[in-house]
Amino acid sequence: MKILTGTAIREADRFTIEHEPIESLALMERASEAIAQWICNHISQDVPLLFVVGKGNNGGDGLAVARMLHKVGYLCEAVVIFGRDQLSTECQTNLGRLPKGVRVSTRFDTLPDSGTVIVDALLGTGVRGEVTGLAADAIRQINASGCRVLSIDVPSGMVTEYGNLPGRLIVHADVTLTLEFPKLSLLLPEAGECAGVVTVLPIGLSEAYMEQVGTPYFYVDEELIRKMLLPRPRFGHKGCFGHALLVCGSEGMVGAAVLAAGAALRSGCGLVTVHLPREERVALQANHPAAMVSGDEQPCFSHLPQQPQRFTAIGVGPGLGQRLQTARALEALLQCGRPMVIDADALNLLAADPGLQELVPAGSILTPHPGELRRLVGEWEDDADRNERVRQLARRLSAYVVVKGAHTMVCTPEGICYFNPTGNAGMAKGGSGDVLTGLITGLLARGYPPLPAALVGVYLHGKAGDKATQYYGQEGVNAGDLADFIGETWAEWETGNTENPL
Repeated sequence: MKILTGTAIREADRFTIEHEPIESLALMERASEAIAQWICNHISQDVPLLFVVGKGNNGGDGLAVARMLHKVGYLCEAVVIFGRDQLSTECQTNLGRLPKGVRVSTRFDTLPDSGTVIVDALLGTGVRGEVTGLAADAIRQINASGCRVLSIDVPSGMVTEYGNLPGRLIVHADVTLTLEFPKLSLLLPEAGECAGVVTVLPIGLSEAYMEQVGTPYFYVDEELIRKMLLPRPRFGHKGCFGHALLVCGSEGMVGAAVLAAGAALRSGCGLVTVHLPREERVALQANHPAAMVSGDEQPCFSHLPQQPQRFTAIGVGPGLGQRLQTARALEALLQCGRPMVIDADALNLLAADPGLQELVPAGSILTPHPGELRRLVGEWEDDADRNERVRQLARRLSAYVVVKGAHTMVCTPEGICYFNPTGNAGMAKGGSGDVLTGLITGLLARGYPPLPAALVGVYLHGKAGDKATQYYGQEGVNAGDLADFIGETWAEWETGNTENPL
């Protein structure tokens, strides 16, 4: 789905109101119903709700939700911090619609009980400068309350795009119910932590407008991923599904090769070969007998496998080391004319030698974590600068850049950025990136073009991490758990595709 920025967000509302047509209050009612329904599905009626309300349409949403929830049995209270004459027309109308059972005050008389859920309806997507005055006081009180916090659309005080620098006053939410599409700032490192769990609630904005409006930002969902999945011909054989080569591991670092191979073997490709030091092959063969071995006589990557052109796709980097002979072997590998997934030490070697970057095959996929990205593009000032540097790198190399982390971003050579919704902090452990490298390499070998390979790989990797975390917990999960849950996710998708073959 598209992610809109700036005036396009307000234009989407205006276009819907004019062309559906629908009154502004009715559109607000539609959004409030979606929020109220989510709360009914996730918060018990014995939990008190405190709505902190501002003067704009975000406040109007909060008051409408309070009315709806009161009618079905919730204990609702509203703190409206501005005077009635300062409220927008829609906010005034919804304040007047509140039933008498909803207590309304103009300030926090006392901090609410910690069992209360605060619904943050203070400030919406129109915030630009620093928050001051009554709104700033309310944000500080929300953050000091010790209560769980649910924010409507964006946490109050957050700029919807770039500009949420450290120290900015923002509500710290546990859940953000963002309307129609996520706002860019919810997905970026600078302030995304303030959003908690982000849930997108459709509210029926104009499909015609959403189809024609331009944006460089997209949010991946499972519908998009399923459309990208390749069929598996009934009469196909292993030669039809590609041959992946993984150049991974060095003396003492064979685990990276084992992890990458395990994921490649779950990707659907027909054959997987791993090139690693011959002396380290036992661990790979013991863990993954289905993978073939190409042995290097040195304790590191020092020469190419035989006939490298026979491989459909190549993944290189995990556990590779950065010895001089490895840099020379990488230079030769980059000239094989095959699409590549480049990760870990291969990225570090590229960063150390700009000449190697000129050899990266067009259509390759780079998968840096933040530290590797800094080595490639330099230190950035803020999220806007980081994303621009990523775009420049992708354009210069004609490559796809996968910036790993929460809401992993995939940037195309054209500068289009896709944000991923799957995955969790439990995956922030050594080896998770090796699994992703193996998986995307296998998908490339299987026949996916670079962008679908990156998007499907990132989404599937995160989905497997979510499943593994449900089983082991965020603290207990490790990278070695991911491959089996990749298989489990494939099984679910295949069941969904075959229940009705017509």
